[in-house]
Amino acid sequence: MQQLHKYLIITVLFAGLSQTLWAQEQKIGFYESDYILQQIPEYEGIQQQLDLLSSQWKEQVEELENEIQQLQEDYEAKEILYTDEIRNQKRQEIAQKKREKEQFLAQKFGPEGEYFSRQRELLEPIQRQIFTAVRAVAQKQSFDFVFDRSGDIYMVYANNEYNLNDDILLELGIEIEEQ
Repeated sequence: MQQLHKYLIITVLFAGLSQTLWAQEQKIGFYESDYILQQIPEYEGIQQQLDLLSSQWKEQVEELENEIQQLQEDYEAKEILYTDEIRNQKRQEIAQKKREKEQFLAQKFGPEGEYFSRQRELLEPIQRQIFTAVRAVAQKQSFDFVFDRSGDIYMVYANNEYNLNDDILLELGIEIEEQ
């Protein structure tokens, strides 16, 4: 029993020591996908396409809002003159126009809307290139982990020595000016 106890203690110590050594040998890097995207020439064109598309849809939303406002003002101005039946009809017309606007917003800008579908469609090839470049840089420089610092990953501190932005841009064939 005592020998089993010694064996267990030695195993636990060995596991803890090897885990500590393994953790010290890890190499971790980071990059900022927002920064990388802004350096890619095609990205500006894609962003312009998306901005044009969204501005057209926003104009349509404004038209719907103006129609709703006009209907409401008209209703309020003439409410006293309406019968109960016409009053209900006008309220339903206003409510229908509001639903129409909300459906349009969901269709165009919702999570499964046309804007995000188009954005995904246009950006996917560039993102694939970036991920390929990140993987290549990580393998060449023997990184164990690479994080994207632009998104939800929050780092309190990151030594700039491990910033892979420039290496990834070079891998993509984009030369940057020294800042």
